[in-house]
This record gives sequence, C-alpha cells and structure tokens, in this order.
Amino acid sequence: MKPPRVVIIGAGIVGANLADELTQRGWNNITVLDKGPIPLTGGSTSHAPGLVFQTNASKAMTGFGTYTGEKLASLVRGGESAFNQVGGLEVATTPARVEELKRRQGWATSWGLEARLVDSAEAKALHPLIDEDLVLAALHIPSDGLASSVLAVELLRERAESRGAVFIGSTPVTGVDRKAGRVTAVRSGETVFPADIVVSAAGFWGPAVGDLIGMKVPLVPMAHQYITTSPLAPLRQSAAAARTVRGTGNSADLPILRHQDEDLYFREHGARIGIGSYAHRAMPVDYAEMPDTAEITTHNMPSRMPFTGEDFDVSWKNSQLLVPSLRDATFEDAFNGVFSFTPDGGSLVGESRDLRGFFIAEAVWVTHSAGVAKAVAELLVNGRSETDLRELDVARFEQLQLQPDYVLETAQHNFDEIYDIRHPLEPRSSPRNIRVSPFHQRQVELGAFFLETAGWERPQWYEANADLVTRLPEEWQPPVRDEWSAKFESPIAAVEAHATRTNVAMYDMTALKRLEVTGPGALPLLQMLTTSNLDKSIGSVTYTLMLDEKAGVKSDLTVARIEEDLFQIGVNGGLDLDHILKHAADQSAQSPELWCQVRDTTGETCCIGVWGPRARDLVQPLTAQDLSNDGLKFFRAASTSIAGVPVRLMRLSYVGELGWEIYTTADFGLRLWDILWEAGQDLGVVAAGRGAFNSLRLEKGYRSWGNDMDTEHDPFSAGVGFAVRAAKEEFIGKEAAEIRRNEPSARRLRCLTVDDGTSMVMGKEPVFREGRAVGYVTSAGFGHTVHRPVVYAWLPATLEVGHKVEIGYFGKMIRASVVSEPLVDPDMVKIRA
Repeated sequence: MKPPRVVIIGAGIVGANLADELTQRGWNNITVLDKGPIPLTGGSTSHAPGLVFQTNASKAMTGFGTYTGEKLASLVRGGESAFNQVGGLEVATTPARVEELKRRQGWATSWGLEARLVDSAEAKALHPLIDEDLVLAALHIPSDGLASSVLAVELLRERAESRGAVFIGSTPVTGVDRKAGRVTAVRSGETVFPADIVVSAAGFWGPAVGDLIGMKVPLVPMAHQYITTSPLAPLRQSAAAARTVRGTGNSADLPILRHQDEDLYFREHGARIGIGSYAHRAMPVDYAEMPDTAEITTHNMPSRMPFTGEDFDVSWKNSQLLVPSLRDATFEDAFNGVFSFTPDGGSLVGESRDLRGFFIAEAVWVTHSAGVAKAVAELLVNGRSETDLRELDVARFEQLQLQPDYVLETAQHNFDEIYDIRHPLEPRSSPRNIRVSPFHQRQVELGAFFLETAGWERPQWYEANADLVTRLPEEWQPPVRDEWSAKFESPIAAVEAHATRTNVAMYDMTALKRLEVTGPGALPLLQMLTTSNLDKSIGSVTYTLMLDEKAGVKSDLTVARIEEDLFQIGVNGGLDLDHILKHAADQSAQSPELWCQVRDTTGETCCIGVWGPRARDLVQPLTAQDLSNDGLKFFRAASTSIAGVPVRLMRLSYVGELGWEIYTTADFGLRLWDILWEAGQDLGVVAAGRGAFNSLRLEKGYRSWGNDMDTEHDPFSAGVGFAVRAAKEEFIGKEAAEIRRNEPSARRLRCLTVDDGTSMVMGKEPVFREGRAVGYVTSAGFGHTVHRPVVYAWLPATLEVGHKVEIGYFGKMIRASVVSEPLVDPDMVKIRA
C-alpha cells in the first residue's frame, strides 16, 4: 500500500523529529515546510537553551524526556553528539523545597529514573560554582542533559531526507484545502502541496496555523528571559571551555542547575553561564510585536525579543547569591525568548475535530520533542500511540477553555507558577466561578469548600457539617493527617462518608460530562465502540468500556437506553466526546441511513446523587415511580417526576450504596435540590462533597479512568474485565481483548491498605518490595468505613493478597499490604437492597 502524502508545517525540533520518525517507519512521501529559512528557522528551537530535565509528575512526559535524551545522543557528527549527558541538579534553599525534592525523587523512581537526594556538600562537589551554605539539599538525576537543538535538527533533517523526505524553507503556509471534511492540500501562495495528512508543528505559530482551518489552538506565545554571561574565572581553563565543539549542548561539563525557589535555571556555555528566568512578570507576545527579520541569524530572529533589563534585576541578584563567581560577570548576550504556554501547561497533540487528517503537535519543548514526535508517528502509522496521550490531547479542553480570554489568563498563570510547589488537589486561583451547578447558591449557604475542574466549581466538603465531627462514633473519628495530605481535605469528609454509609446524603454530580446519542445509527455506533451488549430493553443502564485497537482502556462509560434510538452516556470528558463524534461522522459517511446526532448535554442538565441506606425513604414519598427493588432494579433507569419536577432516575452508585442519580434540566435544578433537601430534614440528610465521594469509591474498588487505568492497560489487568463481553460479536479492540483475556498479565492493579492505619499517600508514589521499586500508586485516600488509608497501585502480577510492600512518601517508607477487594460490601448486598 502506498504511504500517504504528509505535509509537516514547521521544521523545528518537533517537525524534524516527526519527519525522522515517520520515514523510519517507511512513510517516505513527507514534505516539511517552514516560513523561515532552513536550518535556522527563527522559531523557539533556534534559541532554545536545550535543557532535557526528565522528572515530571506525568509518567508520559517523563518517558518522552527519556526518549528524547536517548535519541538525540545517537545523533553524532564529527565525534560530537546532539545530546550531552551532564546530569541535572535541582537545589533547595528552603525546607519546603527540600520536601518537594523528596516528592520529585518519588516520581522519578515511580517512572524508572535514577535520582538521588544529596546533601549540600555533594551538591557542591557536583557543581563547584554554587554556594554550599545556601543549599539545604539537592536532587541529582545523572541521565539529564543538554540538547544541541540546532545540530539535532540538522542531523534529523539529513537522515529524513536520505529516506525520501523533503524540507523546504522560506515557505509560509497561507491556506489548507479540504474536500468532504478531509484535508487535501497545503498552500503557500500559489504553490500547492497535496496532502492526505497535515501536521502542524509550528510551535508558537500554532494558533495562526489553526486559524487557517478554524481550529482553536489554546496556546499563548510568551517571552522568557535568558542571558549569557561573560567568561567566569573558574571556567576559563576547563576542558569544555578549551575545546572546539559543534552544538551548544557540548560546551558544558557541569550539570544543568535549577534554582526553583527563585524561578531560575543555569547551564554552562564553555567558560560562560547561561541563565534562564521565570521570575519576571508574564509577558504574552503578539505576533505583530515580533521582530521583522529579513535575514535570520543566531541573534536576529522572530523568537528573540528585545531584553527588558528591569525584569531581570532581582533574578541577577539571586543568581549571584547562588553562584558567587557571577558577581564579577557581566552580560554578553541577553534576550526575551518566545516559547509556548497553554491553559494547563501541557503540550497539544491530536486531530482536528472538524477537519479529518489535520493534526497538531504544538507547545512541545526540546525536552520532550523526540518522545512526542515518536508518539505522533505511532498515532499516524499505527492508529495509536504506545504511550497514553490523554494529558496532551487537545480534545481534553472544554469549549470555555478554548476561549481567547481564558487561554490568555490561564497561560500567564502557568508561566508564573511554572516552578511553584503545587499540591495535586490545588485549584487554580482564577478564573473561578465560571461554571456552577443550579444548586450553587445552596452550597454556598452550607459553607461548601470548592475545588475546580474544567471550570466547574465542585464542593469538596461542607462546613455546615463541621459540628457533626465530634458526634461521630469512635470508629469513624478521622485520624490526624500529615500537613501535605491534609491540604484541601477536611475531617468533615468523615461525617459525610458516615452519613452515606449509615443514613442518606446528597451529592452534586452535575460536573460529570453527559452526552445524548440519538438517531437510527445510535445503537450500531455504540455497539461498535463499546465492549458490552447495549441492545437491551428501554430503561437498561450498562457499565461498559471503550478500547483502542490493542485493547487499551480508552475510557469507561455508563450508557442508559432511554428510548429505542436515544441513549444517555456518562463519559470521562472531552476526549470521549471527540472519539464518539468522529466515529459517528465516519459511520454516517459510510452508511447515510445510520446517521446519528451526538450532543453534549452537560450544561443544560444537572444531577443530584442521593445515596445511603435511607435513600428510598427520602425519594419514594416524592414520586409515583415505584422505587422498590422490583419497581426499579439496580442498573435501570426511569423517566418520572419528583414533586412536579420532571426527572430521569438511574439506579446506580459510584459510592457503593443504595440510591439514584437524579437528572433534570438546569432550569429545574434549584427546585429539585430544595425539594429533596426539605424532604430529607427529618431523616438527617447531609450534603456531601468529593472528599467523601473519593473515599467511598476507593473502598468499593471502583476505578478512576485516567488515574487507575488508561490505554496503556488492558481491562483484565486493570480489574474491569467483567465489562468485556466475550459473546459480543464485534467491537473495536475485540480481537486484542480476547488475546489479552487468555494471556497472563505481567502487572495488575492491586488494592493496598496501609498497615499503621493512618499514614497517607497521595498518588504517583513508588511502591517497593524487599527494597526494590516494583510499581507506583495510582489513587489513594482515607477509607472512613474501613478506618485506614486505601491505595491502588500497579504492581507485578506475582504479588498476591497478603504480600507486604512499602510506599515511598517524601523519603519515608510506609508499610502496606496487598488485600482483596472490594473492601466494602463485596457481595453487593447494600447497593442492591
């Protein structure tokens, strides 16, 4: 089969890597265009400092950094490679940063990196220029290093060209042609480049390229200060300073140095030091402000803005404190370099929803360039990436997160906070109160403490329940937590969990994304996409999975058949909407009679979860619908009314108790809350938040997609194999799923409980067995019912119930045991009552 015609827009480090990765896989009809000259195009790659720091809270991004270093190290010319493994050193000058380095060491260990926490003396030995007295501790990663980005691009280009790729510079893209919803060509003026696939790897020019097809690319070009000093006396006689080198990364012997307490990083340039600063004000850059460069050179390019010296004053003083030899130095070069920032700080990868065959790979820094390019190449050639891309997929954003004002504000926040110590639950400070449920007024009155996700305000707990903490039975009293795990948590969650397990509680479930799929093609579409048989009676509700072609868990869904051709689907977010929409379009194109409409109904509807042993006592008097076991069985839905409010009831529960998800339209939402709340007063109903919710779902063993499982895991090792129906004839991933079903798993998602009953972990910590790192934590929380911390972790399949492990938490070892699951109601008696 003839390889497709691919046009890559952007010949920087991402575009060149992608051309190399595609040609390596046998695709040779590749054209790479850039508006700047080749090889020095004038984008971010042309001035990038080349730091490759691997350690990241994200497993995927850490892996991309590792692959980038390894690949660039293999690019060699004249004895010099495009990667210099000098190592990385992150120093702490405050006690809080010391603890953060311990957490970062945990991430590194979880993702398979060698990382050591060293004292100030060893830090000084590794980097002799630092002031040892200022440093409390440091994190050393020996495999970090410096990329020679321009040299790397040259070598990647030459290799890709040797396999058939063509690179064309000084060719600005002015249009993208389409036919029948698919890309057909790229235009530069009157010149047409036919294409079956187009990938925009245009860096900070990405939004401008997106505008050509009407795609919102949520990215802001921002200026970041970088200076190079005059030669320093301690470095003048070093080997790196003396030798002639090819590639900027090779002019260093010292490890990369990061001083995150002051938003600074340092790298060696022979006898000079380069200093990058994030300590200054956020400086978004308009395209019109960029230098109009007729001829691009290393010091004259669009991405090099004039240096604003006043913004560097404090950074210069702090640099001289950490590196005293800088006190006799001056600046030899200084500029404000343009880089890309996004609403959540992540990269942007994926296919346009509206123009098939048009992909983007933007906001990718040198650090992760080769890794991201490899993943995109796998996506194009094989249909899936070996690394789960949910954290990079541009479809992760809600529509509000694509609006220019939102993108600008949040991108600037991410610049300001790039080196800040951030708690995993910490919400953004602004913008806030963008999306609120119809019950928000009542939640405020009850003293809700809100966290934020996708713009939604979500109660974590309610201060109105604070007085009930002292009334809890002794076995429900929450333990004292360590300071870190106690952030954004409250003992009040124990009250709300207790009420759910023993009485009745109301939960706001509005923020969970809901879709409606309607039309004659609705059932065929969902049958093809999911692992369960959905051709059931009206009123049926099914927990099911979507898999990729290799049986990776793409998502888990709850599907309710409301009418013959109407389904309500509870999904995990925008990625699911994007996936279903694209398959619906393909199905309709192939078989017009099987058309269907996919709508996101989240904003126009709302949901209250009413759960607990007395849930039926609260709801039954308010409705004519029979809510007995025979009247509305577990995993069944019914349309009815509650005290005159039209509702849709679904008998299911993510907390493992009797009850219903109760849906209505947004205009009825506040009235529905008030009716249920008033009716529940004699029963002692409480409002409950996400803190209690997460505790209860962990005790029940319910998985959280994106935390506990993703496309890198198959359903059987993840513990959700029951949702894959072997008797179902056809669905995406079926063949691979049946192979996986019958193969022994090397790793399994396991439930652990902490032996001492109190020590908390948060997620992503390494798990050890007999002193050796063997896995990592996915989800964790305090189980208020079982009165001990509950942890889920990916571990070797050889570890069975009863085996002992240890979890690394801020440098301490916490003993835990593998236990059988679920911990609460394993026979499903309570939930089916």
